[in-house]
Amino acid sequence: MEAVTPLRRERIDRLRGLYAIADGAATRPSLDLIAAFLRGGARVIQLRLKSAGTAELLRVAREAAARCRAHGALFLVNDRPDIARLAAADGVHLGQEDLPVEAARAVLGADALIGVSTHSDPEMDAALAAGADYLGFGPIFATASKPGAPLPPPQGIEGLARAVKRAAPVPVVAIGGLGADNAAAVAAAGARCLAAIGELCRAADPEAAARRLGLAFGGGGKLG
Repeated sequence: MEAVTPLRRERIDRLRGLYAIADGAATRPSLDLIAAFLRGGARVIQLRLKSAGTAELLRVAREAAARCRAHGALFLVNDRPDIARLAAADGVHLGQEDLPVEAARAVLGADALIGVSTHSDPEMDAALAAGADYLGFGPIFATASKPGAPLPPPQGIEGLARAVKRAAPVPVVAIGGLGADNAAAVAAAGARCLAAIGELCRAADPEAAARRLGLAFGGGGKLG
């Protein structure tokens, strides 16, 4: 297994708290959402613009990266290692159908964070073996944020706790149907981050929603 560079280790250590996903399907512009999430205390921002053209995605990603740096937050790009590198993002988040971790690492270099979405033990094991820096795991509860996506049944808090134990010491980011009412249980199960899309992007006040969710979750679970 490759050695983790000091900068990448520092980024992994900062992966904690509210992980806000700015989704292109939201009614508000992504940069407006990101600004609100940062004011609300989000520690990690992921830009998820599935339908944007490459030039537009790069423009938004560069501005988002600058805003996140100014707030001391991590910034990740969904799916696109090339955009993440050009935008000077902290890393990329990959789905099961995206580039493999090794290919993304070749594009981004040794310092970048690479996270992978997982939904089962085999997917977790494959991502860990490939050298993922963190695992997204879910859905924890039922979610409507990814319509049409073939997702497995909800994993629940017990499934999350099992995943955290299986992945340790690699951090787990919990996602799927999460809100202020279950955030404390997610933290207690050991998740390092709580990720949210609809709970934040569809909120009447995204800043207040981010603040409420971040406070409910706290600093995140502990490794190992």
